Amino acid sequence: MGRTSDARQRLMDAISELIWTGSYGATTIDGICEKAGVRKGSFYHFFDSKADLAVAAIDHQFSARRGVLDAIFSPLVPPLERLVNYCDEGYQMQRELAQKYGFVLGCPLFTLGAEISTQDEKLRSQIEEILDLHLRYIESAIRDAVAQGNVPAADPSVKARMVSAYIEGVLTQARIHNNVEVLRELPEGIFAILGVNLQKAAA
Repeated sequence: MGRTSDARQRLMDAISELIWTGSYGATTIDGICEKAGVRKGSFYHFFDSKADLAVAAIDHQFSARRGVLDAIFSPLVPPLERLVNYCDEGYQMQRELAQKYGFVLGCPLFTLGAEISTQDEKLRSQIEEILDLHLRYIESAIRDAVAQGNVPAADPSVKARMVSAYIEGVLTQARIHNNVEVLRELPEGIFAILGVNLQKAAA
């Protein structure tokens, strides 16, 4: 059965890596078990299906990452600086992963969601929920920036969706072109969407 104490965690880690570096469709339960070093019987002890494991892995990863996002988007940090820090943290993470795996991985949620959105409602719904939580962080920064007069008056929720779509698009572009350096353009693009001059904001 493998080490019972961490078998569940190893299964979540395995499916996360296999999906992110490959695809959901190409990832099999046998492959997950082999990657995790866990017997197939142990898989079904913890999870009923591959989709159930994927949902659990997504939830676990976001719970682990939430502290990082809370720190980046802390109200104590100037709102536009939060957005720049968010981009910088994303760039550093993607660069480290590219060095580890040999190619840019992009956003795991967006990549997986685009693949399975018409196939598995439970998994699609979980991804939508997590992406919406990311969107709220971005919206809070924009809302505060508008309130402080740093961003022209606008509907923060609309601007947040535009910024989020731009970020996801650039992450997908980085994955397709296998070029992490395009992520360096994120702050400038976000500020353009918000109607802010990047140089003046940094001054």
